[in-house]
Amino acid sequence: MKKVFTRMIRSNKCKSITCVMLIAMISMSMVSCSNDDDGSLPVTINEIPQNIKNLIYFNGDEKASTVLINVQAGPDIVLDEELVDDLSQALRPKGILTVNVHQAQTLNPGILEDEDITLDQAVTFNAQSVETLYQVVKHFKDEGRTVYILGASFGAFIAQELIAQKGIDVADKYLIITGRLDMNDVFWQALAEGRNGDFENGITPILDQEPASTVFERNEARLFASLIMNRYTQDFSSIQSLSDVTYVYGTTDEAVGSLTNEEVAFLESKNTNILSGNGGHDEPFEGYVEQGFSLAFGIEF
Repeated sequence: MKKVFTRMIRSNKCKSITCVMLIAMISMSMVSCSNDDDGSLPVTINEIPQNIKNLIYFNGDEKASTVLINVQAGPDIVLDEELVDDLSQALRPKGILTVNVHQAQTLNPGILEDEDITLDQAVTFNAQSVETLYQVVKHFKDEGRTVYILGASFGAFIAQELIAQKGIDVADKYLIITGRLDMNDVFWQALAEGRNGDFENGITPILDQEPASTVFERNEARLFASLIMNRYTQDFSSIQSLSDVTYVYGTTDEAVGSLTNEEVAFLESKNTNILSGNGGHDEPFEGYVEQGFSLAFGIEF
């Protein structure tokens, strides 16, 4: 199952995350959140209409009352079906429909492959991805289903943008992994120019002096830049509570950097469930499972 998380958090710098960690988190999230649905309105569920099917890949019971929506990492040009299949297999006993949603560049690979895009174009393409995600989430919510959103790496930022644009109540619970709230200016500006970089020890930006050698890599960087340039401490400032969000970060994250003290303080002020470990963007967090269960779900081993 480790391959599941290789795909889930995939980018040009990140390769894997521990299977036990995430499956445990997702599984217990479902247990923890199920009580929130007591007294809710009856669920009226129909077959998924074709216009929604055109935007997703799904596995599991099409009429399940709970839907886990993955916001794909990358950015990539192929919608990841195998990840959904593996997650569905792990969650099948719980009767959860598992979904992956198309993004602009999975619907139109030419966005990354054909020619260099501008930062403004990247903003537009990511806005399309957020709107597609919103349409899918809203469809399931309008049927009375419980909707959980899982976003890692690039998917973490798309999930954050969904909250910023559509509000925290658009879904029921969020699990955001290896994102940032306020990215270093020098970092996103470099990516906007098609240059890559990383964070030494999760703190110090180290940036390439020249743009990446391929159109794909340059455009990939610009798609990322157009999200990470946003200031989510400002965008989330009017949200009273982020208690429905569990935020996971590594203190030595080499791809997006560790959360700063200011970012952590902001999340704490909004009652966010914060899980951190002494690891990078794609490494297992030391002792994370036990800490995560205790902090996020009140579960002790």
